[in-house]
Amino acid sequence: MSERVTYAGAAGDWRGVCAEAVRLHQSATTAAAARNFFERAFTPLALSGTGQLTAYYEPLVEVRSRPDEEFSMAIRARPGDLLTGDLGQFIAGLEGQRIVGRASADTFEPYRPREEIERYDLGVPLAWGRPVDIFFLQVQGSGRLVYPDGSQARAAFAAHNGLPYVSIGRVLINRGALSPHNASKDDIEAWLNARGPQAWTELFNENPRYVFFQLQPLGDSSVGPAGAQGAPLTPMASVAVDPAYHAWGVPIFLDAAIYGDPDWSGLVVAQDAGGAIQGPLRGDLFVGWGDEAGFRAGRQNAQARWFVLLPNALAARIVRTS
Repeated sequence: MSERVTYAGAAGDWRGVCAEAVRLHQSATTAAAARNFFERAFTPLALSGTGQLTAYYEPLVEVRSRPDEEFSMAIRARPGDLLTGDLGQFIAGLEGQRIVGRASADTFEPYRPREEIERYDLGVPLAWGRPVDIFFLQVQGSGRLVYPDGSQARAAFAAHNGLPYVSIGRVLINRGALSPHNASKDDIEAWLNARGPQAWTELFNENPRYVFFQLQPLGDSSVGPAGAQGAPLTPMASVAVDPAYHAWGVPIFLDAAIYGDPDWSGLVVAQDAGGAIQGPLRGDLFVGWGDEAGFRAGRQNAQARWFVLLPNALAARIVRTS
């Protein structure tokens, strides 16, 4: 946990409420009993200000085992020369901050950008899909692959190349190709499909961030992909946060407009991270899988108020010392 996540205390501060939560789960508790547990055992602390709340989902992506004219972009495994490390192992105070790169002669340097990864065919191809689908699969970080015979597998996040994420929607807005109010995922896809592969390649390369995957059996189709915490994501209950500011597993109450529900508020848990999710008030809500979830995720962009829920004793200690 980053040293900046001071509000979350230590493991001992959470042991009692976690044990009670396990007992409630094992007893098949009702929604009313679960609500009573949170209201009784936790104290909400408001974070100052509001922050952007977007959404993400697990797409269903048609793939092939071999490339052809339509299914021409690879879903790639992590290359063997991609190295990661924790800067805290070398510099005190930087615990939890990751560095990604590759060894070159006697130096360590940033990993290659998207354009070079594709040009040099780095990373073993796991499957092949339509370029637009594969690009957005990388943006979401995981997906369900659908083969011609109807079988499915999960493309789970394995690594990224460590370079900054650049939104191609923002690039198109800055160019005047799309307006700020008409730059949803569907709008971006329509722009791409109207222009063809040459425009795709040039625009995709504006985003140097590249995501690599690993194939996993889908198993239970009602269970979401694993987030950065390691636990399966739950639709409308898991949120991606900046782990420099929030600890995994912390309950967070969000008050925000959700696409289709302007008065939404809900309890979520910090369980994932994302390249564009930076800062203490930036969140990305997991909304599920499939086309309907994708439709909602592509249109979600609102300001949210944040309340972290802390065990009563921990919250009281923070209030006393603040």
